[in-house]
Amino acid sequence: MSRAGFDPELDLMIERVIRAPRATVWRAWTDPARFARWWVPAPAVCRVERLEVEPGGAMVTQLSEDGSRFQPHLEATFLRVEELDRIVFTNVIDSGWRPANPEPIAMTAEITLADHTDGTDYRIVVRHGDPASRARHAELGFADGWGTVAGQLAALVEGEVAQ
Repeated sequence: MSRAGFDPELDLMIERVIRAPRATVWRAWTDPARFARWWVPAPAVCRVERLEVEPGGAMVTQLSEDGSRFQPHLEATFLRVEELDRIVFTNVIDSGWRPANPEPIAMTAEITLADHTDGTDYRIVVRHGDPASRARHAELGFADGWGTVAGQLAALVEGEVAQ
């Protein structure tokens, strides 16, 4: 869906410039070891159970606050994957392609990457089914959570480019 498809009544968005090439950002999204390093806000730790970045592929992660006891974090399915450009996933369909009733929020997230003179224009749009769900996600800290992990992603890939 294009930028014109953003609905401020239903959607939340974060945009930032990441000072790394799109291919480096893409690799951080598609390589499970790299993905685990930025996907949850530190100091929490992520374990990637399945990351099949292809349409219909699974996205299953676990989270640990203490680094030893893990609990389910996200179980989702990739809907659309356009190499180096776009990733769309939803938690409304679980990794086994069964309808899900995710808590606390049902959502579909669209990640887009575009060239920028300083690296990559990185945009996240998270779509919700109704304004109450959007408001609840905002209240639960969408901007802090997704913003923090976008910052962690930027730190990871910008660090790789600097080496």
